[in-house]
Amino acid sequence: MKKLGVMVCTNSAIDYIPHKWNIPIIRSRILMGGKEYVDYEELTADKFYEMLVSDESLFPRTQMASTGEMLEMYEKLRDQGCDEVIFITISNKMSGIYGNAILAAKMAEGVHVTVFDSLSVGYIECKMAFTAMEMADRGATLEEILKELEWIRDHNRIYFAVDNLKYLVKNGRLSNAAGFVADVLKIKPLLMIDAAGAVVSVEKIRTTRKALERVVEKFLEETEGKDYEPFIIHANNPEGVEFVRNLVLQARPELKEIKEYILTPAVGAHCGPKAMTIGYILKH
Repeated sequence: MKKLGVMVCTNSAIDYIPHKWNIPIIRSRILMGGKEYVDYEELTADKFYEMLVSDESLFPRTQMASTGEMLEMYEKLRDQGCDEVIFITISNKMSGIYGNAILAAKMAEGVHVTVFDSLSVGYIECKMAFTAMEMADRGATLEEILKELEWIRDHNRIYFAVDNLKYLVKNGRLSNAAGFVADVLKIKPLLMIDAAGAVVSVEKIRTTRKALERVVEKFLEETEGKDYEPFIIHANNPEGVEFVRNLVLQARPELKEIKEYILTPAVGAHCGPKAMTIGYILKH
């Protein structure tokens, strides 16, 4: 039986979710205040958001890992006995990681590498990686695993609101930003990751509270009568988590629990502190 290796990029924030598998991470760097930090290893989420809040002059940017680093990880997994590798990446619309990973895969020898574009970010990547490992443990084929990853990719939705739009606009991560630039400090729009994996604005909203309420409304509308896994992702915003969770559980007490996950600095650099997300993955 072939042995499968699964890798993710740093944007998954998998570091913050305990799990039993060996899942290597390709890490980005955060450039801020004239210094460079390796995501998570040198700068964790708590410290990163604390720095941004305490010094508003700081503006973080990110630098993705090189093709060489990715090739090295493919070869490391090969040397550990893996015949096949799946590298699950952040959406190609948000980063060049996917493109670099493809280039590295073409250079890899002695191992078959599949680069899988999650068309998303954060917990969606983790869900894919955990699913792949669980299926591999059960003896599933590469084709069966990829089919399941495609299901997750094509049956999830993430809505979110940011406290300050400047991070998304200045870093070029908001696909339809033209109408927001002049009003960047006032608008708290409803945002989503669309089917192509791009961050787009859905509605213009004037206050953070109303934006969060609308995020929950959209979530409830789209999940009505469906079987799904809900989740919250945030940029060090416990108050926002409690507000959103309470709104959802008031409407859907049968859920009982909604797990929360943190945005690692490599993603937080583009959305800023206090960003709030609620999303879901439909079940078969």
